[in-house]
Amino acid sequence: MIFRNDKPEIQVPNSDLTSIVLSKVDELGDKAALIDGPTGRTLTYTQLRTQIRHLAAGLDQRGFKKGDVCAVFCPNIPEYATIFLGVAAVGGINTTINSLYSTNDLIHQFKDSGAKILITIPAFMDRALPAAQECGIKEIFVLGEAENATAFSELLNNPGIPPKVTIDPKRDLVALPYSSGTTGLSKGVMLTHENLSSNMVLSESINPLIDEDLMVGVLPFFHIYGMVLILNLAIYRGVTLVTMPRFDLEQFLQIIEDYKISTLSLVPPLVLALAKHPLVDKYDTSSIRLISSGAAPLGSEIEEACAERLGCQIYQGYGLTEVSGACHVNSVPVPAEKTGAVGRVLPNTYSKVIDTETGAELGINERGEVLIKGMHIMVGYLNNDDATKHCIDEDGWFHSGDIGYADEDGYFYIVDRLKELIKYKAYQVAPAELEALLVSHDAIADAAVIPSPDEEAGEIPKAFVVLKGDISAEEIMSWVANEVAPHKKIRKLEFVDEIPKSASGKILRRVLVEQERANINS
Repeated sequence: MIFRNDKPEIQVPNSDLTSIVLSKVDELGDKAALIDGPTGRTLTYTQLRTQIRHLAAGLDQRGFKKGDVCAVFCPNIPEYATIFLGVAAVGGINTTINSLYSTNDLIHQFKDSGAKILITIPAFMDRALPAAQECGIKEIFVLGEAENATAFSELLNNPGIPPKVTIDPKRDLVALPYSSGTTGLSKGVMLTHENLSSNMVLSESINPLIDEDLMVGVLPFFHIYGMVLILNLAIYRGVTLVTMPRFDLEQFLQIIEDYKISTLSLVPPLVLALAKHPLVDKYDTSSIRLISSGAAPLGSEIEEACAERLGCQIYQGYGLTEVSGACHVNSVPVPAEKTGAVGRVLPNTYSKVIDTETGAELGINERGEVLIKGMHIMVGYLNNDDATKHCIDEDGWFHSGDIGYADEDGYFYIVDRLKELIKYKAYQVAPAELEALLVSHDAIADAAVIPSPDEEAGEIPKAFVVLKGDISAEEIMSWVANEVAPHKKIRKLEFVDEIPKSASGKILRRVLVEQERANINS
């Protein structure tokens, strides 16, 4: 059974992303487009467009051409929009990088993406410089000053006449975020101008923003959620976006109070904090009218508790990097019986549920793997045809790896994951990567890593370890923490005599997951 939205088809502009996002600048003029939350530093819509033109011209002067890749390794600051849309304007490709990445993580992404230049900040140079030197990055630009880097301001120091570039929205790539997909090391997700612009336009049509809205950019812009459904969508819609370079709950609440933020795009751990944390009562949150939650499932109890405490409406959506953001979005006001749902499939988009064993299409309230088809499905994984063929079938259906079902009204519910990724506070952690690291230690004979349920983080990485030497759990976790980005740290560890495996040697993580759930519930 194929599900579609009952809204009429929506016309998506057939143009490059930068032109679409900046389409309302003439009428918006001196309205604040982006405000740096901690400092109040502001970029108006006119100033933003001017900066983008200068950046595009500066990139062109330095030989950065259509199809070249720019690595963006920055926190959430107003210049992120300038960089992303300036690179896009010259036909370049943004490979956005997790701010927490280690030097080794950076090396993998730089090499795999073929990044030509890097734009970062002074505080990140200790990790970025050695990675860039190893990977042959042509030039590093830094927002501020740092040794072995060119000041970002030099890129803008020109007459601001960008080159004329012909862009095919359906074929030309604009973004290359990295996702672990279903297994293994992160892979470059090839997204076109049409992918991003269509997801932005179609998603916003469900719960439209109003001109007076103020949004807060607390979720990272390197992540598809922050990139498409916060940063680009806010500018496209003509609202004001207040940015936060890093998350701090008190500062987040202070920004809501100071700027009278009206709409929040969040992940479940933040919704949980707004629903339960005592700090919330110390701040004025009465300006909030609407909250969206995505990137991981949110229980209906927390959804309802947050809405009741703040006196606002809240809805869930569901998506992946590979679908350029969202593919299902609930509409407000959410019917009482539909809390916990991620909503209907987007307009211009199709979805179905299939049996994970046979591939047969399933019907109403039958659980299986969720598939999606539409103009915002990725081109594929960079340099990885096998992985692409594994998740996009011959008919163009993207296989999400997530287990869900649709009710009689076409509302989808995501209930489990066929794939084995761990979602720690919406960050993806690949068990295979941590297992490979663990077994490289001289004192460890074998290891498996699974998601362990956690109220605050959603899931945390838990390791099952078979020892062959004398070492404590604390020593192992400390060693891993020094080797990986913070969100990848092992946070629970259990010693076992053996790791359950299939006849072919594949780790049976599902057995360990079931044991873990049974122990937690006992």
